[in-house]
Amino acid sequence: MNNSHSASYAAAGVNIEAGYEGVRLMKKHVARTMTPGVVSDIGGFGGLFTPDISGMTEPTLVMGTDGVGTKQRIAQLLDKHDTVGIDCVAMCVNDIVCCGAKPIAFLDYIAIGKNVPEKVATLVSGVAEGCVQSGCALIGGETAEHPGTMSADDYDLAGFAVGIVDKSKIIDQNKMQVGDVVLALPSSGIHSNGYSLVRKVFDVENADLNKYYDELGQTLGEALLTPTVIYVKPVLAAMDAAEVHGVSHITGGGFYENVPRCIPDGLCAVIEKEAIKVPAIFNLLQREGNIPERDMYNTYNMGVGMALIVNRETADAAMAALKAEGCDAYVIGEITTGADKIVLR
Repeated sequence: MNNSHSASYAAAGVNIEAGYEGVRLMKKHVARTMTPGVVSDIGGFGGLFTPDISGMTEPTLVMGTDGVGTKQRIAQLLDKHDTVGIDCVAMCVNDIVCCGAKPIAFLDYIAIGKNVPEKVATLVSGVAEGCVQSGCALIGGETAEHPGTMSADDYDLAGFAVGIVDKSKIIDQNKMQVGDVVLALPSSGIHSNGYSLVRKVFDVENADLNKYYDELGQTLGEALLTPTVIYVKPVLAAMDAAEVHGVSHITGGGFYENVPRCIPDGLCAVIEKEAIKVPAIFNLLQREGNIPERDMYNTYNMGVGMALIVNRETADAAMAALKAEGCDAYVIGEITTGADKIVLR
């Protein structure tokens, strides 16, 4: 690509040579994610991956896509870009593991106002870290420079994950029954949802994000940029150890939108609010924004990044498997009969 140069394109605001430099700088980060199934190097027209389907009778692909959302505005204000890539991966792989799928490959997309190779490589370093945490390979991506439609410092980060599961092992919510236990998998904080409200409450464009809060034990900016937990390895371990009947990734819409997505008609998840271990950032957010409690539970994870519904007799085995993977799970409710699918009391 040494001969690739367009003065006319550069005059329009697109530096293709900066794109090539970004690819060169990110290669060391991408190399961390390589797994045995990877066939191609980055830079081609498509990412190639040969999945290991040994032992599977009906290998089924599961795909998910998502972005970081307006949380990335916090990263831009703090000029700290090495963690939002973790959020990007997390929002995709945490979704597909709800089916029982193991993530195997990931692609990212960065739209940016001005291509600064070092910034792009830093963004990709976070994506690579997320891939390492979830055990999947970063097999490709795209960086698009958008002069005139985005400010020079602005960017939007999104991704696409592919996972695989044997069809017989797909989580079947129809096996859910009265008496099943609801387990909470703790979040690291706000994760990557509800940041439009977060930015409004804290007036982040004018706030001192480096202000230290005793109740948080860190600065406001640090709390708001804490990466989303990636639950892939703990959840897959729990599925191997116990009878899991449902998994919900608690994202935008909070408890009221996400938990019912894995509840069959006629059943209801009864959640005990007093059992939930709520991180301090949510208390600060609710107080500063004067946000009603129901709105908090209908917008944020409130400390529960993922909920697992397991057969009561195997709940201890599930928690042991989760804790062995560093996830300190605990009980927050049970399944009963009911038409509402979820009740918080």
